[in-house]
Amino acid sequence: MYFASVRIITDDVNRLVEFYEKVMGVSAVRPAPVFAELVMPSCTLAIGHSQTVPLFGVDSAVAANNHTVILEFRVHDVEAEYERLKPFVDEWVKEPTTMPWGNRAVLFRDPDGNLVNLFQPVTEEAIKRFSGRG
Repeated sequence: MYFASVRIITDDVNRLVEFYEKVMGVSAVRPAPVFAELVMPSCTLAIGHSQTVPLFGVDSAVAANNHTVILEFRVHDVEAEYERLKPFVDEWVKEPTTMPWGNRAVLFRDPDGNLVNLFQPVTEEAIKRFSGRG
């Protein structure tokens, strides 16, 4: 099995694409006006308009209603990313903090309220846990 992507359903594809292009530092591929993908070597973030939901099943997803999933990106320098993103992130949930499991993390919400975590392994154990994962 190959994990292909995570998809966010939104009522405003352009707004979310622009936000994640800034966060991830890559340009989105737009095969259709209602769908975009931000492709990185380690993951793909797909963004689909709420108009696409009936293709999967009526009411199978609701835009801007996520309360359980955290999108996580490993970065080289959490502090630098925090400073870089300050101008366009409106809602910070947690300023840079070292978590009990050894990651330095900063959490914020995207324009639809989805939770995003940028983290950097900082303890010896955490660094070891992520060695070899790319």
